[in-house]
Amino acid sequence: MAIAKAERLMNLALCLLGTRRPLSKRELRESIEAYMEAGSDDSFNRMFERDKDDLRELGLVIETVENLDGEVGYLARRDSNRLPPITLDAEEAAALGLAAKVWQQARLAGAASGALQKLRAAGLPEDVDPYGSHGALEPHIPVHEAAFEPLMLACRDRRPVVFDYRKANAAQPGTRHVEPWALECWRGHWYLAGWDRDRGAERVFRLSRITGKVRARAGRYTAEVPDVVTVRETVASWAGETADRSALIRLRSGAGYPLRAKAVSVREAGDGWDELEIPYGHGLDAWLVEFGPDVVVVEPAELRADVVDRLRAVAKG
Repeated sequence: MAIAKAERLMNLALCLLGTRRPLSKRELRESIEAYMEAGSDDSFNRMFERDKDDLRELGLVIETVENLDGEVGYLARRDSNRLPPITLDAEEAAALGLAAKVWQQARLAGAASGALQKLRAAGLPEDVDPYGSHGALEPHIPVHEAAFEPLMLACRDRRPVVFDYRKANAAQPGTRHVEPWALECWRGHWYLAGWDRDRGAERVFRLSRITGKVRARAGRYTAEVPDVVTVRETVASWAGETADRSALIRLRSGAGYPLRAKAVSVREAGDGWDELEIPYGHGLDAWLVEFGPDVVVVEPAELRADVVDRLRAVAKG
């Protein structure tokens, strides 16, 4: 659906940019295949008005012109939609090159490569290497979850979604109706922040716990979308970045180096175990479960119970 709409918008933009005179709705409908298949005039008019508004939101300057006969036409003059020359220094080009190398999966890698080619065409000097002296760096953000791409498109298009989600301490998944805000990567895992319609509150969902397909739904958002900084703070809080107390755990010697890096204190406990004091915040139980039998929670009792519940849910399959 998103790809079909993008193709339709592109065709409309090309028609409006390629004409020397204003084109009427009738002429545009006869020129664009998707409009010819729209069915009734009312369906076409609604589709065209939405597409025109979407293009304007994307920055395309579309003029509405009325001729002597009273017929309304539309065009996008090239001089009104021409971007100034793009000038990047070596540092800026290197930063863009590194950003393009972050994405390793096929579809996003192709888009990133295409973006660099467009920058070349827009004026990026040929003697500037986008990867430059930073070629030894190989950053990447792994994305293995099938839910990533449909959620990325839903965040972009501001489209509500439905998916089945299995909490770490639940034996069976439950259906969630969500207005997606943004995707954030934290500690190597992807999280979706959004508005949970069923609970009437903001929630964060780990993509690896989404089961089945993500289904898009029509309609507008019912909750206001916060700014990017607020969304990141929400993900950090739910994923366990913020902590207002401490937990005491036992960790097998030679294991759990990420936990050791976060520890406030470490002491030998004997018999091949160390005792660590670590910051305790929301999401710590889910993180401790990842270390399996190498971790034992000493206190607090509620954290120990949460970890045990999650391990039991995993054991049930």
